[in-house]
Amino acid sequence: MGLTERQQQLLDRWLPSAVIVRDHSWGVIGTLVLELEDGGERYIAKAGDDADHHLTRELRAHRNWLRPWTTRGRAAELVHADESAKLLVTRFLPGELVEGTPSEWSPDIYRQAGELLAAFHRQYGVPDAAYESRENEGTLLDLGKPHRIAPDLAERIRSTIRAWPTPPATLVPTHGDWQPRNWLVDDGTVRVIDFGRADLRPAYTDFARLAAQQFRSDPSLEPAFLAGYGSDPRDPEAWQRTRLREAVSTAVWAHQVGDEAFEAQGHRMIAEIPL
Repeated sequence: MGLTERQQQLLDRWLPSAVIVRDHSWGVIGTLVLELEDGGERYIAKAGDDADHHLTRELRAHRNWLRPWTTRGRAAELVHADESAKLLVTRFLPGELVEGTPSEWSPDIYRQAGELLAAFHRQYGVPDAAYESRENEGTLLDLGKPHRIAPDLAERIRSTIRAWPTPPATLVPTHGDWQPRNWLVDDGTVRVIDFGRADLRPAYTDFARLAAQQFRSDPSLEPAFLAGYGSDPRDPEAWQRTRLREAVSTAVWAHQVGDEAFEAQGHRMIAEIPL
């Protein structure tokens, strides 16, 4: 994927002397992430393709929710944006990705990540009587897409979901992909990137990916994270529903994009949840 003509025109106007330093694009979805240098300053440009729905959410997060982090230098500041062109530019945020480094298994990193997440969640909460019903419908729709979940197991999941209660929920700003691949560490300080899944959801949903991955691998990390967060927002029944939704979503989405390792994680997550 390359920049569209409109995206290139905007970049040329915003950063007329920019040169590409590095391509940070993930490659699985159609989002281009470029590190640029212009006038001695470094920036990150993110550009979406026609199918992209992440840039709108990322821009919403930048405009409405990131102040608890940007005021402390823990997230990048927005510099330019054009929602219709699916393009935004932020200041470059220094640091090394936590995932795949020794920091991924450092309790202090998780204490900081818990503290950062608590500040994000504490901004405000809104009641939503329809949240659980919407999420149930979304998971049932996922089960109607191509996947490799065994047919009898898929039917048991459908029956389980249809039997769930749908109590009202309190929604807060959430990151949506809270895990070490979206944390940077710079001289021991944790910073946050990638807000393409940011949305209003229950606070405990931001615990789901850690619980399925790092918390499972190293039991010392969850207590450190909770110490930073200050409490545990996971109601047992709501948490069980979230775990199953996350498991199904992982298995189905990973199959669609051909990520076999992530798909296997989704199947393992499903297997670990009693139905």
